[in-house]
Amino acid sequence: MAKILLIDDEKSIRKSLREILEFEKYKVEEAEDGSQGLAMASAENFDLILCDIKMPKLDGMELLNKLNEQNIDSPIVMMSGHGNIETAVEAVKKGAYDFLAKPIDLNRLLVTVRNAIERTGLVSETKTLKKKISKSYEMIGESKPIIAIKEMIDKVAPTEARVLITGSNGSGKELVARRIHENSQRAAGPMIEVNCAAIPSELIESELFGHEKGAFTSAVATRKGKFELAEGGTLFMDEIGDMSLSAQAKVLRALQESKITRVGGDKEIKVNVRIVAATNKDLQKEIAAGNFREDLFHRLSVILMHVPSLNDRVDDIPMLAEHFVNQICTDYGMPKKALTKEAIKSLTRYKLDR
Repeated sequence: MAKILLIDDEKSIRKSLREILEFEKYKVEEAEDGSQGLAMASAENFDLILCDIKMPKLDGMELLNKLNEQNIDSPIVMMSGHGNIETAVEAVKKGAYDFLAKPIDLNRLLVTVRNAIERTGLVSETKTLKKKISKSYEMIGESKPIIAIKEMIDKVAPTEARVLITGSNGSGKELVARRIHENSQRAAGPMIEVNCAAIPSELIESELFGHEKGAFTSAVATRKGKFELAEGGTLFMDEIGDMSLSAQAKVLRALQESKITRVGGDKEIKVNVRIVAATNKDLQKEIAAGNFREDLFHRLSVILMHVPSLNDRVDDIPMLAEHFVNQICTDYGMPKKALTKEAIKSLTRYKLDR
């Protein structure tokens, strides 16, 4: 049952609104002024707050400011019998979900309440999913090498510096990239991934920079590339060492000028993207062999991070094994299981091929 906090200094209005809302199966709690309402909203979670503007002690607009300062997530619907367009606009600008003029129209009230509470559910579900996703990409380990990586990430993430992550397959380069993004100033923006090894060389430019309609046979519509989709966020370019030389040249230009041009187009598009790249190859050897541009390497490796393999952090294996077993049991609805000491010893003795 959704819970609503009703804040109004007029007892008759509180009584009538309470009767309407309780008839619709909502649970309603009352506050007779802004100060009491603030205390109740701070102490308890509500699915919706209905708040009058003109009140003694603390008026509705002041209360709205204080609720925002405390990062209270409940949607707030403001009410007033002295309202006008300016008041409504100001309330919405300050974060109110909606504004209702008194006398309140019953149908409008119920629609607004229903929509606001549905929004609360969606916000809560989104937060839960984000936490679940974040947990799926958690960096597990307390060995010296992994602690050193975490400390380096904490220093590098808040900057705008490009990062090149090296390490063997399965060492956790994507986890490092995600942690960099989540701890950066761009965390609210998107993190877009592109696996340069998984895309044919003739399609990589279209994938990165997009294309205009008719640029090639199958280009039936204009399409944005990864650079544009990552606007304001982070573009993670995995397996950068497998990118063709022609695509490397265009990526270099994009990094130098912060501009791209779609395939088949001539318009330059400004992009604001932080690049984090990763590779399991020795790029210095690739440069010597003529397979990778040295100037692009220097552009990408402003910060160079090497992720140690499990061979270099054997102490983390028991913790990782427990983490994955628990994750599998949770995903499949199974009772939690524990690995035997003999199984842990076998895992720690096993040497991975480099």
